[in-house]
Amino acid sequence: MTRIPSKQEILDWISANPTLTSKRDIAKAFGIKGSDRIDLKRVLKELEAEGHLEKRKKTYRDPDRLPPVSVLQVKAPNNDGDLFAQPLEWHGEGVEPVVLMILRASDPALGEGDRILARLSVVHEEDHNYEARLIRRIGTNPRRVLGVFRKEAEGGRIVPIDKAAGTDWLVSEGATLNARDGELVEAEQAGPKGRLGLPRARIVERLGDPSAPKAVSLIAIHQHGIPDDFPDAVIAEADKAKPEGLSGREDLRDMPLLTIDPADARDHDDACYAHVDDDPKNPGGHVIWVAIADVAAYVRPGSALDREARKRGNSSYFPDRVVPMLPDRLSGDLCSLHEGVPRACLAVRMQIDAEGNKIGHKFVRGLMRSAASLHYAEVQDAIDGTPNDRTGPLLEPVLKPLYAAYKALVAARKARQPLDLDLPERKIVLNDEGEVESVAFRDRLDAHKLIEEFMVLANVAAAETLIAKRSPLLFRVHEEPAPEKLESLRETAQAAGLNLAKGQVLQTRHLNALLNAAAGTEDAELINLSTLRSMAQAYYSPENYGHFGLALRNYAHFTSPIRRYSDLIVHRSLITAHGWGKDGLQPDEIDRLEETANHISDTERRSMMAERDTTDRYLAAYLSERVGNEFTGRISGIARFGAFVKLDETGADGLVPVRSLGREFFHFDREAGTLMGSDSGLIIAIGQRVSVRLAQATPVTGGLELELLSIEDQAMPRSRAPAGRGARRKAVKGKKKRDKLDRRLTRKRRQT
Repeated sequence: MTRIPSKQEILDWISANPTLTSKRDIAKAFGIKGSDRIDLKRVLKELEAEGHLEKRKKTYRDPDRLPPVSVLQVKAPNNDGDLFAQPLEWHGEGVEPVVLMILRASDPALGEGDRILARLSVVHEEDHNYEARLIRRIGTNPRRVLGVFRKEAEGGRIVPIDKAAGTDWLVSEGATLNARDGELVEAEQAGPKGRLGLPRARIVERLGDPSAPKAVSLIAIHQHGIPDDFPDAVIAEADKAKPEGLSGREDLRDMPLLTIDPADARDHDDACYAHVDDDPKNPGGHVIWVAIADVAAYVRPGSALDREARKRGNSSYFPDRVVPMLPDRLSGDLCSLHEGVPRACLAVRMQIDAEGNKIGHKFVRGLMRSAASLHYAEVQDAIDGTPNDRTGPLLEPVLKPLYAAYKALVAARKARQPLDLDLPERKIVLNDEGEVESVAFRDRLDAHKLIEEFMVLANVAAAETLIAKRSPLLFRVHEEPAPEKLESLRETAQAAGLNLAKGQVLQTRHLNALLNAAAGTEDAELINLSTLRSMAQAYYSPENYGHFGLALRNYAHFTSPIRRYSDLIVHRSLITAHGWGKDGLQPDEIDRLEETANHISDTERRSMMAERDTTDRYLAAYLSERVGNEFTGRISGIARFGAFVKLDETGADGLVPVRSLGREFFHFDREAGTLMGSDSGLIIAIGQRVSVRLAQATPVTGGLELELLSIEDQAMPRSRAPAGRGARRKAVKGKKKRDKLDRRLTRKRRQT
């Protein structure tokens, strides 16, 4: 007879393997076969009766699990010196989980009774169920500073890189972390002011050379004025938040909603589920559910959290870090739809017909429990025939119905004809030292497109509902291209032997016809880039001007309230419109919707500029070791002082200065987008294929200076050297000119 596992062993297995919880999975895990399964079934029923498990269909799950980010209270060290903590958010009726603290060398000392916020991971050890990494102490939110360390006889001081900081910070001898003079460091406040009335700090991280890759994103954050630390009142408010319960909500916990995100995602704010519509009036149709974290339940109008979220406007994303709109207690925990954890949500049930057209929808305020947190690649692998242990059990009941609904939406998308640009997205991969390891282009899987289509459909449903209920909201607006930009695109197309018809109301299908005609030709990238450049920038507005790029009349952002304040406004409007509670849109918010729209449109542009500057600096650092190498690319922009080239290999933009083209004068034609040599007649124009040599890479500014070798496979004419005193003068002023060009390049990049 096979040994039947103990109840605790079964509970440990289910906790560690949330996607393998059927009786068959459990039997297989413990090697139980034949008639011995009767005894296993008896033990499972006893666990269910005792409240340790609840049965849903043919699976068993923990009724409660600790959230991935939890509030803990530190216990006294045991005889072995190990530090354990008590979970303060445990509501289960079973044995309280045991949490072991895993402290880093840089973590502050913790004592018995300290309340902390920690990130948990499930483990399968004899003496503990979870391991915890410290995020911070509760109630403490020390100010942070980024600056250059200046060593002194006893410790030193930090000179902030932010000129608005106004004062240096003193660092005592024991708090320097052995930082060297001139290093870029990050520090936090460490007690009252010291001598001369300067604040005291302790260095928490050495970032090395201020021009080193690891410092790049921090510098951009400070240069663009992106708030990167939360006021104490905001942290305190977030720490007091408790998980929302079922009261006043629809119970969606039995629905197998799941999240699909990048593999490195820290938060999960949207989940989805689909099934065949059983309504006989809708043959071949589908029902799609999209559930979004109910951020409005935790971020109340007028609160400290709300004021800070509005101030930030959105989260900002960099290759090595995220500057969130909300504190981690919310963004990484209570408002994140973690697997197996009950979470408050706003959900929309949408009916689509066999052709993918939405024929009805309904919003609910609910409580859900994610069936799984998956990433794009493993979902796509499962659909393509290679499921893993996580996706295998979900393939038939959940994943295939999702793809069936997506297939119908693709048909509707083709009929609608949104703008279909083909512009690969760069992915910068960093190593542990913060250096660029590789630059590649992200894969575009059907799994990505599925989530995008579901989110677009939910955003449309939100806008339509609020319009029908005459409720104020913020629309996501994307207007038609300006006539002059459209004419420039038409000229570019004609130069490539293509046509963009005149004399008709422009629609996205006209642009798609141009893009399709260019597809597969050497001009495909040029036409895609030129079409993108012709587009107006999207923005937020309380007035509905439609979304040209998506070919939609009514569109609002609803699906990412963790990282966009606009979505939180839409959530509050839905709450008010449906009478779901007192945490909806308030009269004073309605009065300043125009102001809010302008502000968050600005913060969005600020984040985009900081993210772009950071990417350019990383690429310059990556290429700095390849100065002198030759690259291929395409002319992507023309200015009076030179031509911009987008390199094929990395997508980086570099400048070919006019001064490097020889002694002749080059006429700049703004309308035509060309530079023409006065003597040679050489024309440099947007879209030309070129080969270049990397002459200089400046990581601090992100500037790349290039030397033009050939245009359209035709070698550049040999330039004549400047004569006499001019050569000497040019050599003396060379560095000044290069610095000036770097500044021009930075300004130009921000304008585009």
